[in-house]
Amino acid sequence: MTEQDRPTSSISRRSLLGTSAAVAGLGLTGLGAGVAGAAPGAGAADTERAPAARGKTMIGVPFARHETVRVGIIGLGNRGGSMIAMFLATPGVRVTALCDTNPAALQKAAKAVRDAGQPEPAVYGKGERAYEQLCGRDDVDFVYIATPWEWHVPMSLAALYGGKHVGVECPMALTLDELWQLVDASERTRRHCIQLENCCYGRNELRLLRMVRAGVFGEVLHGAGAYIHDLRELLLSDTYYAAEWRRGWHTKLNADHYPTHGLGPVAGYFGIHRGDRLTRITSMATPAVGMAEYRQAHEEPGDSSWKEHYVKGDTTMSLLQTANGKVIRLQHNVSNPYPYSRLNQVAGTKGVFEDYPPRIYVEPKHSGHKWGSFDDFKSFDHWLWTDIGPGPGGHGGMDYLMIYRTMQTMRLGLPPEVDVYDSAAWSAPVPLSAESIRRKGAAVAIPDFTRGKWRDKSRPTLDSTKPA
Repeated sequence: MTEQDRPTSSISRRSLLGTSAAVAGLGLTGLGAGVAGAAPGAGAADTERAPAARGKTMIGVPFARHETVRVGIIGLGNRGGSMIAMFLATPGVRVTALCDTNPAALQKAAKAVRDAGQPEPAVYGKGERAYEQLCGRDDVDFVYIATPWEWHVPMSLAALYGGKHVGVECPMALTLDELWQLVDASERTRRHCIQLENCCYGRNELRLLRMVRAGVFGEVLHGAGAYIHDLRELLLSDTYYAAEWRRGWHTKLNADHYPTHGLGPVAGYFGIHRGDRLTRITSMATPAVGMAEYRQAHEEPGDSSWKEHYVKGDTTMSLLQTANGKVIRLQHNVSNPYPYSRLNQVAGTKGVFEDYPPRIYVEPKHSGHKWGSFDDFKSFDHWLWTDIGPGPGGHGGMDYLMIYRTMQTMRLGLPPEVDVYDSAAWSAPVPLSAESIRRKGAAVAIPDFTRGKWRDKSRPTLDSTKPA
């Protein structure tokens, strides 16, 4: 190991033990390994009961001010590799460490850092647990995790117990027990653990959030969010997902695999954890036929996919109810031909907005059952879009603005606008939809991750005021 590779501090024994236990519980064999172990369900029959708190709440806790935010990135594949440009373009951010088991990906990412004029980053890639060395460094303030889903929790725990704030890709965790582990670890370490949900930073989503908060739709009553994206070609690709890890979940878990793209923005419209909370979910799934039909039409005999039996229904639909009686519909489909959509709908006593394509109908501006143009409401655009702009892009700019705003809150010493409690609630439909489907659509309770603190309407929101 060279001096460049050597961590400048050691991760605590407690962190290593906790991380090892989490990995063992998931039955993992490696970053590129196929999914192993039992499919996650709700994790407990009593899904509503919250475990006793072992630390103080992280609601409203500000970051310490950072003149420069030093970032370590774990996972440099499709997602992580594309996000390096966002961090490098953000003011006051330095990428100090990188980790991946793919040497080519490591080299490419390190070159991007050098080409941006930053110092040579430390690199870690020797073994599936190399990330623990990155999490033990004392020149990393924020760890970004973009790895296969089963690694999100052990890596997040290693980072938290290593004294780092964490930003993790979706879903944050796959079981209720894992979600509570992250809430507990965040409270005990006094470090934030954030679901980096880029769709919350879309131009339409932020405009819509400001319109909802301004009362344009009256009292909002129901909404919808989704992840509808035809991924059949990519899921059955031999190279796109390392070791074809993502398709493996279609053989093990009948659930909404990816709820946060749709739920995160809608939760903002409904003020979830800011005067309301999610209380129950009921889910149903169609038969699982799309992947097998696509395989029949496109895969050669002898391909490894022919050994697989798909159990994940092509479409899952869920209804979530809030404590105040509002209703949210979630949908997930990656297995059928369908134009991309996140639905992104909100409806209230004065009108409705629906996306894909965007259209609006609100009184008294609209009448006669004719949709109006969403362009007429550009005055509600968020300052991130009018004053900062899309930067180097990333899904039209929302990737960059997500990183920009998260790093900005750290530099200014502000509380994050999305915290561990929001993040846990957005990922909870993964195990809870599985449990409801298993119970033939029965309602399943959604736990209160805030432990009673959801009524506080003064908490930070994504409808932020531009800093001076």
